[in-house]
Formats: sequence, structure tokens, C-alpha cells
Amino acid sequence: MRLFYVEHNYQFPFQNPDLPLEERVNDLISRFTVEEKIQLMCQYQAEIPRLGVQKYKHGTEGAHGVAWLGEATVFPQNTGLACTWNPELMREIGSVIADEARVYYQRDPAINGLTIWAPTVDMERDPRWGRTEEAYGEDPCLTGRLTTELIKGMQGDHPFYYKTVATLKHFYGNNNEIDRGSASVSIDPRNKREYYLKAFEAPFREGGAGSMMTAYNGINGTPCNLNNEVNEIVKGEWGMNGFVVGDAGDVLGTVMDHGYVQSYAEAVAGSVKAGIDSITDDQDISFQALRDALKQGLLSEADLDHALRNTFRVRFRLGEFDPAERNPYSHVPESKLCAPEHAALSLRAARESVVLLKNEGLLPLPKEQGSVAVIGPLANEAYTDWYSGTPAYRITPLQGVMEQLGTNNVHFSTGNNRIRLRSAQTGNYVSVAPEDGELRTESASAEQAEIFECTDWGWDSLTLRAMSNGRFVTERDHEQGGGLAAAAEEARGWFVKEVFSFAEGEKDALLMKSWEGKPIVEDGDRRLVVAGEEQTLRPGFYVEIVQDGVKEAADMAKSVDTAIVFVGNSPFINGKETVDRPDITLPPAQQALIQAVHAANPNTVVVIVGSYPFAVNWEKEHIPSILFTSHGGQELGHAVSDVLFGNYNPAGRLNMTWYKSAAELPDIMDYDIIKGKRTYQYFDGEVLFPFGHGLSYTEFAYSELILSAAKVSGKDTVTVSVNVSNTGQLKGDEVVQLYVRANQSRVVRPLKTLSGFRRIHLAAGASATVTFELRSADLAFWDVTRDRYCVESGSYTLMIGRSAEDIVLQTTLEVEGERVPPRTAAAPVRAVNYDDYEGVYIDECREGGESVACKREAGWIAFHDVEFGAEATRFEARVSGSTKGGAIAIILDGVDGPAAAVCRVLPTGGPQAWTTVSVPVEEVSGRRQLYLKLQGEVRLSWFRIV
Repeated sequence: MRLFYVEHNYQFPFQNPDLPLEERVNDLISRFTVEEKIQLMCQYQAEIPRLGVQKYKHGTEGAHGVAWLGEATVFPQNTGLACTWNPELMREIGSVIADEARVYYQRDPAINGLTIWAPTVDMERDPRWGRTEEAYGEDPCLTGRLTTELIKGMQGDHPFYYKTVATLKHFYGNNNEIDRGSASVSIDPRNKREYYLKAFEAPFREGGAGSMMTAYNGINGTPCNLNNEVNEIVKGEWGMNGFVVGDAGDVLGTVMDHGYVQSYAEAVAGSVKAGIDSITDDQDISFQALRDALKQGLLSEADLDHALRNTFRVRFRLGEFDPAERNPYSHVPESKLCAPEHAALSLRAARESVVLLKNEGLLPLPKEQGSVAVIGPLANEAYTDWYSGTPAYRITPLQGVMEQLGTNNVHFSTGNNRIRLRSAQTGNYVSVAPEDGELRTESASAEQAEIFECTDWGWDSLTLRAMSNGRFVTERDHEQGGGLAAAAEEARGWFVKEVFSFAEGEKDALLMKSWEGKPIVEDGDRRLVVAGEEQTLRPGFYVEIVQDGVKEAADMAKSVDTAIVFVGNSPFINGKETVDRPDITLPPAQQALIQAVHAANPNTVVVIVGSYPFAVNWEKEHIPSILFTSHGGQELGHAVSDVLFGNYNPAGRLNMTWYKSAAELPDIMDYDIIKGKRTYQYFDGEVLFPFGHGLSYTEFAYSELILSAAKVSGKDTVTVSVNVSNTGQLKGDEVVQLYVRANQSRVVRPLKTLSGFRRIHLAAGASATVTFELRSADLAFWDVTRDRYCVESGSYTLMIGRSAEDIVLQTTLEVEGERVPPRTAAAPVRAVNYDDYEGVYIDECREGGESVACKREAGWIAFHDVEFGAEATRFEARVSGSTKGGAIAIILDGVDGPAAAVCRVLPTGGPQAWTTVSVPVEEVSGRRQLYLKLQGEVRLSWFRIV
């Protein structure tokens, strides 16, 4: 054997590319020392020179283009890409991201890794989430299809080698920023299986994703990095054989944030055993914690081996250990970075993502019209976000419109006020030092004062841009000299120090506050600085309006044929990672701008450039034409102007429901979409714009909805076909949407569920037949009585629509499936498998499984159609009484009925101190409804009545 490896220049078996993958992986892992294994357990994997193992980094950002490494092609935000409803496009985008990541990897393999931290597959059941821009919307079918194809493009189509590896994130229930590192969300089995996990399933089963990242939050009392579903479901049921990475800081956060364990050794041990294969934390601390865990017997070397097999299995498939000529992705030409064809794809994606929300004939605009006013704080911006790459260029909407009409016919106003600041203490004006942009109160006259453009983003958040140098006022770090200076190119960053606010002060003066809400004062050198605790607060500043931005915009609108108002959000203000949105409306200043412009010129188009849905009620009622686009990457301006002037016929569709008000939404921490009536699946109120909505400049007609069979079994597939015709005068795309609804069920089922979609292109007058393959399994729900999916017998309505509300054709399919049998009360019933509840949440049970506890003093859970048999006389349950104890009342047939028995639960000493209790009940028989009323500090894991 040794002679064989010498002859082929292989020192070790793992170097032989002709051996089976698992044999190579196992051979390599077996050669590492324990200390080497420890050094390979974190994001930055160590070099092992004696074995020829190079340094490697897990995690290159690539949400919508390679990020943080230098210039790269930047595509629209992910929420915008989702509005394309185009899986084939997503696959092409994935391939571009992979090509450009390969170029950077070839430049520095030790730092620019090929495991890409994308896509974000979190279900967006609440539009207030600060990171809405990063994911693909509220529906698991849409999200699953789009991200599956993105992954295929990223990973390539070779049977063995990966181009790059996609890391799905964040597993799971990650849809709030408030307390995200310490909070636990309550998700019952139906919500879990039918919604939150469903979006992750297809990317693994069909897309073959090679990596996954867990979320910061906890699920039902257990931090996600300790969630055994990573092993049981992702790696077990779905067959994922790559590696799982913890999010940055979350493993050590098990101690610091969740307070779940007392030591880092326990945190790393629990995480590795729960399926975390790579730790993204402080490496020195993590290494020591791993050593401690091994010494304390919390981890074994075999546990490290198991994790490292997963990470190195991926590294082998990336081609790192093989001759370059065997790997088709080993050399991507440098010319692929920001290649012209990549820019063209970015433009295509931006065009396809634009949604025409409303059109009363104003669009498309004629190019031969006299003049246009381009107005608004986003009119001359092409923003990037935290996870954006660095584009080689940016086209703003203003640039795009000017390219269409020429500069002479286009007028521009931001609609922002321009102001001067005058010290209420000294009377001096604020000026900007030409050498470093420092703000000082040294000017005695208004003529010497700096003029600032003030953009009001709402909710006490505004930015100030100095007109003299075009830079934003920012709070400088101590190393930069401290104080305020007009020195920032953009308002952006993890901490957005370019955000300020004004509050009422003495008389007419205003108190200016920093991004942290700290007062801005003048120091002894007349510099504007953030007040220290020892400083006496000064009277503040007078704000003098030099130019009324709304009036300027309205006057401009009066003088032109058409006004186009660009509004929306900044990706770094009032909604971003760590910050949820304060509301779902546009900033009040933007609403006032729109209304003033429309009053001046009824021919007003509103273009919303945003990262999430908006409640634009007034605008929908009064504005004739409204467009929506996400922050569209480098080609935003070209895409929007092409749609405005008819060069491109819009066909984007909303990936989320647009509600009329945040008042229609439950608490952001309520993750129950069924009882909370969230998303188009369960919301039964009137929406502003429905999921799947989007108009076109042409018209489409639907006819001949045909099923291949009118009746199928629970294991069959039916072909659904429909004819679509372009009956208008323009070519265009249509997105055909298939929805299903169960017409009867044991449980509350969705009003409708998306089961398929196709984006097609039709010339004017052309027709096409669109087909869908609908599996009976797609009609299943999660049966909590048996802990498995179930296709119920009965009729199902199949609907073809232009959106979730605009249903144009429907028919009925009969399915011979199952009848859900009654529960058996004699066998242990998991408390979380309830049919209904009130006033409870799901917590962990460290004995195994989960438990139900009261949110406050009392709550109840219901179990429908329970079979008690001929004679049941005793209630038995596994409970915790914590430190105060409580009781469980057993009630039959109605929650307000008399108790058949009350089981007292004594204090057990802590929430995870468990005991078994029992109590006699009045003789019960037959099939009944069962309610368990919990009182006090009771936690219920399981029960039975025998």
C-alpha cells in the first residue's frame, strides 16, 4: 500500500482523488492531533503544514452579490429578487455570485472562502422585521423554490465538485430583532412543520445545500445552537451531509445572552453535540472552552471527529485537495469579476423585480412629453445595505430618467429642507471647517453659516448633509478627534452615527441629540460634541429654514407635465439588523411631500424604493400610478426608468402582504400564524395590496383550467393546466399562480396556500398552456395526534390567480386520503400537541421534548376528539411546579364547564425539576373534547387519562 502512494506521489490516502469521499475524509481526520482538531473547529480553520492543509475561512457574505471583499456585481435586495417570482433567474444569479467568489478565492484562499453565507430562508410573517430586506417573503413555497434554484446556481451542476457552497440561514424562527440574542419564540408543531421548516426543506432535499447557519434566538426555550432538530430533521430527515455553523457570537452567547448554561465549556459541548460543526465566536475563548469540555468529559474526541468530517467533506468537494484539472471550477477568469454580462443580469433582475402596484393610465410615460420633475429623498440615491457588495458603479433614478429624456427636460428636487443651525447660547451659527469638516459655532453672520440639507426619515431620525462639501454630519470616534464633523460619505454602518434628532428645548430652541439619544453641546473650543455626564446641558440650537423643501417641490411640480416622487427607506435607518421597524408607514415627512406634489400636479407617479411593505393608504386612494422596487443594486435607475417610460413592461409580484396598518398585526413576538391570522394564508381582513399582486401594461386572459384527473389517492400526482393569453397590445410577462384550499378538515386550514407558480413571456396576441404538477402530498397538514403529515380525504379547491385575492379560475379535486382517528387518552399525549390554546407558551423540557406553561397566572390547552375508551378514571401527568406550584383542572366538552378533577402541583424547586402527578377523575368514556386549565407556575410535558 505504501508503495502505491509513493508511485502516485500521494503521501496519504486522503490525497488520492480516486478514493471514495468518505474514505478520504476519515483518513484525513484520523491524522489530526487533538489540539489540531480543536484549532479546526472555528470559522477560521488553522493551517496544518505537515498534512498540507491550508488555512480556510468559513463564511463569505453573498446575499445578493459577493460582499465585503471589494468590487463585485450587486443585485437587488433579496426581498426584491423574490418579487421577480423567477426561479430560473435566481439560478443564473447564484452562478454569478459563485463565479465572482471564486475569483476572490483565487486571490487569497486563506481569507476569501467559498462557503457563502446565503441565502436567508427565514419566514417573514411580520413586515416590521428589521431584516426583511434579506429574505424572500412570507410564503414557504415561493421562498423554497427561489432559494433552491439560487443554491443550484451557487453550488454548480457537477456531480461531485462544488463551485461554492450555500449556507442557509437562520435556522429557524428568526423574524424579530428585539432581544434576538436572548429571546425564545413559541412555535407549536403545526406552525413549525407547515410553515417555518417548510421553507428550509426544499433547499436541502432538492437544492442539496451544503451548509446551514443556526439563529440567535431560542425555539421553545432552547437556544437554536442547541436545538436537536438540527440533527434529527436537517441532517436526519432531510439528509443534509454538509456542515452547520453557528451565527457570530451565538455559541458563547448561550452563556452571555441566553444564560442557558453557566460555562463556555458547556456551551461549546452542547452546541457540537446538537449539530454545530463550526463555531463563529472568539477563537481563543472557543479553543479554551473546547479543551475544557474535553477535560471535563462534556465532549469526546469522537464528537470533534464527527463535526470535522462534516466541514472537511465540504472542503474536499470544493476541490481544495485535488488536482486543478479535475475540478471544472478551479480557475475562473479574473474577467468574470464585474463582467459586462453580470451587469446585464443585474439590470434584468432589477427590471423583473419592479412591481406596478396601481395604474390608472398614467404609465407608461411618453418620452415625447415636455418635462418631468424628479422629486424626493430617494430620487438621486442608489443605496446599498449592510450585506451588499461594493458596486463598480451606481445608476440612480434621476440618472435613469435623464438618460431617457435628456437633462433639459428633467427638473430635480429632494423635497428636503435646507437649514442653518444657530447656537441658542452664543447666537453664533454652525459652520464647517474646510480642512476636516468639523462643526463649530464660530460664525457670527448667517452668510458665513453652513447650510445643511435635512432628510427626515421619521421617528426622530434625520440626517444632515453639509452643502459645502456634500458630506453627512457624523459623530467621530475619539481616535478621529471626537466631536461632530461633516465627514461621512453615506449614512451607514453597524452603528449609524449619522442619525440625529431634535427635541423641544427652552423657548424656540431645539435640543439636538446623537444617534444614541445623547445631547449635542458646544465645548470650550466651540466645537459641537456629544455631551459627557459631567457637562452642563446648554440651551440648544435654533433651526432656521433656508429653503422649504416641500414648497420647492410643489412649485416645481406645478411647472411640469408629470411629477415622479421617489420615497422609501434608508437600509440603515429605522429598520435594519438589530433594529425592528417602529411602524409600517412611510415617514410623515414623505407623506406630506407626496400630498403637496399631488395637490400641485395630479399627474403624479409615486415610486417606493424600499426594503419592506408599506401602509400607503392615502397614496393608493389618490395617486394614479404607484411602483415598488427594493433597493435595486447598481442598475436601480436604469430599471425604474425603463419601466416608467415603457421600455420594459413590469411583471414583478409582491412577495408579502401589504397591510393597511400595523394595528392589524399581532405582537411581533407572536409566531403563531394560524391563531394570529398572519400572512395571506390566514389573514381574513381587507389588505392594501395582496400577496402575489402586480399589474402590467398589457392584459392577460385565462381559460380552460383542466385537471388530468378529477379524483386521486393520497399518493398520486395530478397535472393542472390552464391557458393564458396576452389580449393586450404589448408583449409582457405574466406570473401564473396556483393556490389550493382544503374544503373540510379536522383542523383550521389556510384560506389558501400557494402550491406552484410560473413566470411566462407572451407576445401581444400570443397564448400558452401552463402546467403544474400537484402532488397529493402537497395537500398535507401536520397531524398532531400522530406526529406526522396527513393527506385528508375530501374535496380541495384548486385556484388559478393573478394574486392571492385575484382568483380567475377554480375547480375541485377529490382526494381519497385519510380520516384522522380520535386521540387515545390512555397513551401519553404530548402537551404541545394541542388543538387550541389560550394564555400559554411553549417551553423546553430538559428531560426530553417540550412543555406548556402559562404566560401569566392561568391558561388552557384543548384536545379535540379524544377517545377515552369504556372507562377512564385517573389523570396522570409529567409536570414541573417550579418554586410556587399550581394546579391543572381537567374539563370536558367546554372550557367554561365544570372540572372533572383538579390536580394539585406542588413546587418542585425549579422550572426544570420534574415529577409525575396523578388524580382520580369522574368516570369518563367515549369521544369527548378535553380542556386542561393550567394555573400558577405549572409546566406540563405530557399527560394521559387511563
